[in-house]
Order: sequence, then C-alpha cells, then structure tokens
Amino acid sequence: MSDFFEDLGKRISDVADDIGKRAGDTIEVEKHKSQIRSLKRANERDFIEIGQMVYDKFRNGEVSDLDYTALCEAIEKRDEEMEKHREEIQRIKEVF
Repeated sequence: MSDFFEDLGKRISDVADDIGKRAGDTIEVEKHKSQIRSLKRANERDFIEIGQMVYDKFRNGEVSDLDYTALCEAIEKRDEEMEKHREEIQRIKEVF
C-alpha cells in the first residue's frame, strides 16, 4: 500500500512540475507576443512619420531619399527583432 502512495505522490509531483513548466512557457510566449506588438506599434508610428515627411517634402518641392534612411533602417531592425521573437515562440511551442 505504501508503494501505491509513493507512486501516486511521484505522479502528482510530475504532473505539478509539468503544469509549472507549461505555465512558465505560456508566460514566456506571451512576453514575446507583447514585444512583437510593441515593435509593430513603433513601426506604425515611423510609417506615419515617413508619410508625413514625404508629404511635407512633396509640398515644398524637396525630395531626398536620404532623409528617410534612418526611419527605414529602424523599421528593418524592428522587423528582424519581431522575426526573432516569432522564432522563439515557435521553439517554445515545439517543446509543448
């Protein structure tokens, strides 16, 4: 009978450990998703700013591609960061 309770205790412990790991993984996935949302919002702000800059330059008869380089590079960097977060989410989900 004591073997039964020892085995039951081990199974309960294993299940609790598994649940704890899954909860931790879920939290980590949500953290990455939050980072992606934040990066997307920053890109959206820069897209709006790029549009305003283009329009202002258009109205003033000035068009220079170099003015937009910094914003475009920032957008590309955030796109790369978002992809890394997506890959990490996929890695975490594969462990489930």
